[in-house]
Amino acid sequence: MQLFRFANPDYLYLLLLLPVMVLLYILNAFRKKRAILRMGDPVLISRLMPDLSRIRPAIKFTLQLFAVTMVIIVLARPQFGSKLEEVKKEGAEVIIALDVSNSMLAGDIQPDRLTRAKQALTRLIDNLDNDRIGLIVFAGDAYTQIPITTDYVSAKMFLNAIGPEMVPKQGTAIGAAIDLGMKSFSPGEGKSKAMIIITDGENHEDDPVARAAEAAKAGIVIHTIGIGSADGVPVPVTVNGKKEFLKDIDGNTVISKLDEDILKKIAMTSGGSYVRASNSNIGLDEIFGEINNMKKQEMESKMYTEYNDQFQIFAAIAIFLLVLDFIIMERKNRKLANIKLFKFRL
Repeated sequence: MQLFRFANPDYLYLLLLLPVMVLLYILNAFRKKRAILRMGDPVLISRLMPDLSRIRPAIKFTLQLFAVTMVIIVLARPQFGSKLEEVKKEGAEVIIALDVSNSMLAGDIQPDRLTRAKQALTRLIDNLDNDRIGLIVFAGDAYTQIPITTDYVSAKMFLNAIGPEMVPKQGTAIGAAIDLGMKSFSPGEGKSKAMIIITDGENHEDDPVARAAEAAKAGIVIHTIGIGSADGVPVPVTVNGKKEFLKDIDGNTVISKLDEDILKKIAMTSGGSYVRASNSNIGLDEIFGEINNMKKQEMESKMYTEYNDQFQIFAAIAIFLLVLDFIIMERKNRKLANIKLFKFRL
């Protein structure tokens, strides 16, 4: 299967002009109709102008609209991949498990824990080259957000959409995230697998240290990043459109504190490192420095190295539509109207 792409995709934004053109056409038609009504009875006026056609302007506008669309596609330069090659690269597989529980909305890391972590991950993805990356989100349960991939553009797009509402069950199930992470790596590649867990460490659901020991047996190194303050801060929530602080069942304000001990144990058990995040440094650069020192494995992938332009057919369609638009007149042609192709004398 050939790969399709646009060489100049920014030109596709010009497609936003099409609804504007449609709106202007409708407004112009409405203006003409009001002008005719001001002149008198529309039926009488139509008899005085027998050559006036109502359908032909609409047909011409439709042809112009499709022609403009074809021209925009031509400018974007549609291409098909024509040469497929196997490319060998050395890199690691890295799965990032990001805590999206409500406690990650706390503001002890500005602007809040979750937003700051997402900003750091976006910056990290921008600097990736050969490594494969996956993303897991977790709270009371864990879910795969991005499978292992080298499609960094899609990874950033999905990352931007992450929020606490993605996981309906609240809590902090770090063990479930480790379990899912172990299942998410590519099979048979055991020398360069790493997992990075970004959380405030308030585990309420399972035994993540035992899971980390299982991951270590599978050759997976787990690094942890603690994000938050040891003193703790209230967790902001929105209730009925109003900003409030999260409360427990007794009505007391919940204070979210960073639990460094559990994160240190997870990292130590699996041979990884623990880093405490701050407002100025989340710690991803340090951890990725250690991952880059791992024994990288050779990974084969197939990619298209040559592309052929396929804009010619769209250009031909645009020219055909413009010629057709030029031929079709807005008014009726009396000579053509007198030709009765289907009227025969017996």
